[in-house]
Amino acid sequence: MTGSVCVEMGNHIYITCLDNGLFSLGQLHKEGEGPNPEEVLTAVRLSDTKIALKSGYDKYLSVDQDGVVVGRSDAIGTREQWEPVTNEGNMALCGSNNCFVSLSSDGDLVCRSKMAGSEEFIKIRSNVSVEVDSKSTTPLEERGKVKDTEVSYVKKFQSFQDRHLRVNQGDKVALKRAKNDGSLHEVMLDRRQKMKSDRYCK
Repeated sequence: MTGSVCVEMGNHIYITCLDNGLFSLGQLHKEGEGPNPEEVLTAVRLSDTKIALKSGYDKYLSVDQDGVVVGRSDAIGTREQWEPVTNEGNMALCGSNNCFVSLSSDGDLVCRSKMAGSEEFIKIRSNVSVEVDSKSTTPLEERGKVKDTEVSYVKKFQSFQDRHLRVNQGDKVALKRAKNDGSLHEVMLDRRQKMKSDRYCK
């Protein structure tokens, strides 16, 4: 977890940085509305479990001796380290004092609860797009050229009674077109059916 993030407490409500270095909850946002600049933090990855958070005032968030979350540090030390903890689909943010972030009765962000309950549950939002590797979702037989794909499927489904591989020698343009429009399997099945040597096409 790195880069620009927002800490959401409640639906569409983010923690916000005040100019005195304290934190509170911002205003309720409409569905699809982005956060305000003072609600955007920068996450810095410190280890597999720990992060640091920097406010828009270029100060790192820490926990003071009273358990209040403040953003007044210029560098990262032990007090500036945070651990996002997840359990059964819920997330809470644990501070350096081994307590979880929540709101005080005065509306300040504090780190005083040893246990995480509904008052401590948060969501960390980011605008990082998720990249899906198209190869990871493509079957092994369909990677590569269309001709090789057809041969792979013929080997997979053809019955080799006479030990000869029978591949339809017809035009491959239809296969390329079928691959692009998503009907590759149907077209290959039709081609194998014409060869009368497939255990699924007899």
